Amino acid sequence: MLIDVHAHLLTKGMLNQHEFWGPFMKTQGLTVGHFSLGTKQPTKAATDEEAEANLLARMTHASRRKLMAERGVDKLVLSTPSHAFMYWAGEFGTEYARTCNDELSAFCRADPAHFDFWCHANLAEPAAAVKEIERAVTQLGAKGVCVGGANFNGLEAHDERLFPVWEKLTQLDVPIMVHGYNQSIYLGEKHTEDKFETSSIVGDCVDETLFFWYLICGGALDVFPTLKTYITHAGGMAVFQLGRLSELNRAMAPDTRNKRPLMDYLANFYFDLDVHAPGLRRGVAEVVGSERLLYGTNFGGAYDHGDLTEGLGLSVQERERIRSGNAIELLKLDVPVTVA
Repeated sequence: MLIDVHAHLLTKGMLNQHEFWGPFMKTQGLTVGHFSLGTKQPTKAATDEEAEANLLARMTHASRRKLMAERGVDKLVLSTPSHAFMYWAGEFGTEYARTCNDELSAFCRADPAHFDFWCHANLAEPAAAVKEIERAVTQLGAKGVCVGGANFNGLEAHDERLFPVWEKLTQLDVPIMVHGYNQSIYLGEKHTEDKFETSSIVGDCVDETLFFWYLICGGALDVFPTLKTYITHAGGMAVFQLGRLSELNRAMAPDTRNKRPLMDYLANFYFDLDVHAPGLRRGVAEVVGSERLLYGTNFGGAYDHGDLTEGLGLSVQERERIRSGNAIELLKLDVPVTVA
């Protein structure tokens, strides 16, 4: 069995919800406020209407199932695209989180055998986020919450004002999914100063690393020791710089609030193998261990690496834990458990 826990969804009901923030699908790409994703790419549609229709055609149940069958994927766990997290959009950010969760839930209810979802919440407003997570998990069937990086409109992940969110997730016994997002949206009309899409292409990995660092250094895992977090893109840079982070956590950061050595918290984290080279995937698997790896690919995104667990020297049992067993256990998915 193969369960891909990193796949995004946009429905018609998630588009065109705000006159400025949208989000809109236009000829220049997904557009949120002044920002458009992929503006250097060739235009793939003649009109905005055609661009939106092309996007939505890729998001139907049938289209998703067809691509899943081609790639041997049995189930997707869907989430809101990170460019539409709306942490910066004031009251609309909270309203849009409700919209996303209603849409994601409805999509998954139509085919629960193939689809589950991570809910969205406006972490820029922690009290509202707590309420929405409660609703999404207990009423709509969300398996956890997807959050963006480490900065929620200026509220950083180490801030104790976010502790009520971590407390609610602990009470509900559901995990966090961390996916960096394009901080250049904050720049408004100056977003074009973000050369080479750096704050998305590089920044996503920086955001993901910062979340790992901030959650530990801020002491959250001492207060909420059962909180679990899955970080996409193989943890950003956290796994690759794990030794540096561990050694310098105390030596160069005396203001850290974690009570134990940094490495002691690794059991609170899950990662995936979404890096391009098999050699790097082998390194991640060796450092993290198969019991803390999930299968996540940004399904349907810009690239496909084939089976991420091939050629890593893993046993059949280890591969199956990564491909499905860990996700079933962490997310409490209603599918047969085939991993010993």
